[in-house]
Order: sequence, then C-alpha cells, then structure tokens
Amino acid sequence: MIPFLAVFAVALCVALVIVVISVMTGFLDMVRSSGKTLMGDVVVSYPIRGIPDYERLVAAITAKPEAAAATPVVDTWGLLRMPYPAGDAKESEQIQIWGIEPASFAAVTGFADTLKWKAVPEDTAADMRWDLVRQHASELLDGMSESQKVLLLRLTARDELDGATDDVVRRIVAKESPRDLQNRLGLLSFNLADITKVLGPEGIAVLAEAAPRLWNPDIVISDGLTLKRNGRPAMVSGLHVSKANLRTSTGDYAISAGGHWWMPRFQGTLTTLPIDSRGGLLEPESVILPFANEFSSGVYIIDQSRVMVPIETVQRLTHLDASERVDPDDPTRVLSTTPARATMVLVRATDGVDAETLQAAVRAAYEEFEQAADKAGRKVPLLGRDPGLGILTWEQQNASFIGPVEKERELMRTLFSIVYLVCGALIVAIFWAIVYEKTRDIGILRSIGATRIGIVHIFLLYGLFVGTLGALGGIGLGWLVTTNMEAIHESMSDPPLWLGVAFLVAAASMLLWTIWNRQNGKLLPMLLGVLGSLVLAGIGVGELLIRSSGGIVLWDPAVYYFTEIPHTVDWTSAWITAGGAVICSVIAAAIPAARAADIDPVGALRYE
Repeated sequence: MIPFLAVFAVALCVALVIVVISVMTGFLDMVRSSGKTLMGDVVVSYPIRGIPDYERLVAAITAKPEAAAATPVVDTWGLLRMPYPAGDAKESEQIQIWGIEPASFAAVTGFADTLKWKAVPEDTAADMRWDLVRQHASELLDGMSESQKVLLLRLTARDELDGATDDVVRRIVAKESPRDLQNRLGLLSFNLADITKVLGPEGIAVLAEAAPRLWNPDIVISDGLTLKRNGRPAMVSGLHVSKANLRTSTGDYAISAGGHWWMPRFQGTLTTLPIDSRGGLLEPESVILPFANEFSSGVYIIDQSRVMVPIETVQRLTHLDASERVDPDDPTRVLSTTPARATMVLVRATDGVDAETLQAAVRAAYEEFEQAADKAGRKVPLLGRDPGLGILTWEQQNASFIGPVEKERELMRTLFSIVYLVCGALIVAIFWAIVYEKTRDIGILRSIGATRIGIVHIFLLYGLFVGTLGALGGIGLGWLVTTNMEAIHESMSDPPLWLGVAFLVAAASMLLWTIWNRQNGKLLPMLLGVLGSLVLAGIGVGELLIRSSGGIVLWDPAVYYFTEIPHTVDWTSAWITAGGAVICSVIAAAIPAARAADIDPVGALRYE
C-alpha cells in the first residue's frame, strides 16, 4: 500500500505541473497565432500622419517574391454610439477603428474566417419578420386572396374555428377589420412555415425585396466581407463591442431581448477627433453607418474594442483622404495635391518564408519606394531618419504584450518546480517508513553477504520504479485533464443534476457500509469510511449548490483575453517535467537508502 502512495504522490505532482504549464503555453501560442492572424507577418507603420502614396508602396511590396499579399490600414480611436437606448446598456463605446480594404485585408489576415454570423439568427429572424409584416401589412393584405385570408384565420384561431366550415370562416373574415387582420399576420410571422403558406410566393417576394438577408443567408456573409449593407458603406464590429451579445456560462452567446438587439439590423454613429499635421486637434467628425456583421477573433480585448470600416470612410473622418490646396486669390487654380494616406501596411509572407526574411524584403521595397518618391519630388517618411516609421515583424509589433506573457510562463514554470521538493519530501518520508518496515529483511540480506552498495542499489531501483510509474501516470492524468478542459469548464458552468445525486448516493452507500462493518471494532476502516462519506457528500452538495446558483465561469474572457481555454498539452514541458520527477524520486530515495545501508545486521535480525 505504501509504494502506491508514493506513485500517487509523484503522479499528482507531475500532472499538476503539466496542466498549469500546458495552459500557460497554450495561452502564449494563442497570443502569437492571433497576433499573426490579425496583423499578417510584417507591419509597416507611421501613426497619425500616415504614409502618402501607400498604393505605390503596396505595389512595391507585393512585387517581392517573399510577400504574398499586402493591405493598407488606417488606425484611429473614436466613439461608437450604439443603437440600444441609454439606460439599457452603456450607450457609447470607446473603440479602435480600423479602416480597411476588405478584399486585400482578407488576403493578408484571417478576417473572412472571423465573421460571426453566417445567417440571421432564428430568434432575430422571427423578430425581423414581425417588423416586416407589420410595415407591409396593408400591401400584403391587398395581395391576399379570400382563401389565403381563410387560412390566416384558421392558423391564428385554431381552437375557436375547430370544425368550422370554410363558409363560416369566410363570414368571419368579412367581419374582421383590416387592423385585426394585420395583427393576425403579425402573430403568424413568428412561424416561418405558416406565414409562407398564407402569403404565398407573391407575398414572400414583397418581404424578400425589403429584407433579402432573411431568405438568402449568403448576403449576411457577403455584407461582412465587402463592408456594405444594401449598397451603403457599413461596419463590422467586434462581437463584444455590443453589450447585447451575452456570453452564457457554457461559453455560447445569446442576444438580449430574444434576439432583438442583433447588431447587423441596426446602425451606429462613429465619431473621431482628427489630428492635423502639426499634432493639433481638429473639430470632431461623425458618420452614421449600418452594421454589416460582427467578427470574433477569439481575442477578447480586440473583440471588445475594434470596429472594421471601409478605408475611404476612415480617411475622411481622420482627414487622411486626398485633398487639394488651391490659390486663395484664384480658387479654380490648384497649387498642390495631397494624396490619401494610410497609417499601416500589413504584409503576409509567402508560404515557407519566415517573418524575418519578409521583413528584410519589405525594407528593401520601402527603400525602392522612397527612391522613386524622391525622384518624383514626393515627400514620404524616410527609413532610418524618421523615428515614427517602423517596419516590424508581427512579434516585434506586439512585443509589449507577448514579452510579459512569456515571462509569466517562465515564472509559473519556476514556481511550480517547487512541487519537485514536495514530491521529494514525500518520497523520503514514504521510503523512510519502508526502511523501518523492512528492517528485518535488510538484516537478512546483510547477513548473507549483501553489501551496503547493494542495499543502496535496491532502494535506488525502487525509487526509479516509483518515479517512472508515477511520472507516466502523471503524464496520463495531465493529458486527460488538459485535453478535456473545455468539458470540465462546461460541467462547472452547467453541472448535470445526475452527477451531484450520484455523489450523494455513493456517500450514503459508503456510510451504510461503514455502519454495517462497525462490529469488527477496528477503528481505521470506520475512520476511512466516515471521511470518504464526508468527502463524497461534500462534493455532491457542492455540485448541487453550484447548479442552483447558475454555475461557475472559471474562464472569464474579460480576464484571460481569449474566449477559449487552451487545451493542448505542451509535450516538451511534459516530458521534461516527467524526467525531473524521476530524477527527484531517485535522489530522494537515496537518503532512506543510505539509512538502510547503515543498519547493523545483528541489530536488524533482533528487530521486532
């Protein structure tokens, strides 16, 4: 029994370190992958004033074989006035506005894959149909035949008209006011199959023309990809910009008010504070834009604050669009033209090309762009001379965020290495007890010729066996917990009723068994039975309390930045941890092994 306790102690320590380090490594990997996905491999940036003639720079970069695609971005901050009323939620949000060219931006980043809505959600669709039917009720009723109105009454008054003939229903229809029929249409609109039967192809065509997204889901995706809605420029906001997108305890999302506040059916007001070339603030600029879709990058701080808008719109808001300087004495005479500018150019590498190689190629492309501008008499930021201009890899661009995360992981690795000391102390204590238990056996071995080194060797092999078995068990346990992290989180956020009941039944069964076997008078089985019953009952009651309180959200994306829990084992760290545990077990076993080797054979044979 004692050796199994040693194996269990080693396995538990190894599993604990593996789970913690794997989650931290997964978190760091998510930071890196998301940064690369959202920004490409290399970023050319010149904040606030922007890079003029950026189209020429994009062309120079994409001409390099190392660059697969490049896209301009205008990055600024502003306020977004939300469509929901003040008091229901925070009416205005401080947001980061990215002006993008949708096609080239999607080619550089994974933007297309981040779009949240592939179709109108069902609850929202029902609410939108109700609005549509109410708005077009008069037109719909005028186009309905008598038989369609009869069907309308039968479907909306099933109980009252049960068994009534069509003639009876027709007379009731004749007595119904247009307002009553409109109300019946509104009620029926929540059932897509029924409203389709009643209106027929002609009526549905009226609704489809007014809101084509309800009948063609592809429009929802294409609106997001093109940043347009009904032909108008539109915006795509991060999923958490809207306070109406509620994250449930299971990690899913629900739209408040029964789907009513689905952002792509509304519009918002963007407001920015432009900055002039000398750093002064200009008058605020505002624009009203409809929402086309929402995106979910998986990075909470981005989904909470970023809004994608057509680049031309943001250039106008920030005064980075093309402009002309005219002669004050002759307004018809253009003195000079200022080209449109972009504050960033994002670049994606060709497959097989690393970020550092691409960075060198982009620097070469910028030098060519700079030389061409000098020959043409155009002014552009000078590489190496203007400190505001940066050509950085995505990791360098996000060094202020990635660096601390790496240090946190190493700090956690160092702190949890203390577990080795705990593991070693347990091995020493357990093996010391084994030495005392096997004192007489050690004396027999010594009396028949076993050397001290031989006794030490036996216990070191014993420690090696315990450490190896415990390390393998710890790897298995760590893998099981890490890979099922999502399932564990879901069970904590929405614990099943049967699980709590099962623990309580097990606790009651163990308690009954303990009472039944109390006749033997032994204290240890009774103590273990009572303790086991209390532990099982505590787990069961705790699970039921968690369930009654609505569950526990262990992974809050607002705290941990990401909406998903890392659930991939860091196998390199896992095997290093296992190896460390084995070495620690052997070293710890050496102390009681030396104690066993020093036992006097004569005294050991007399030991009782």
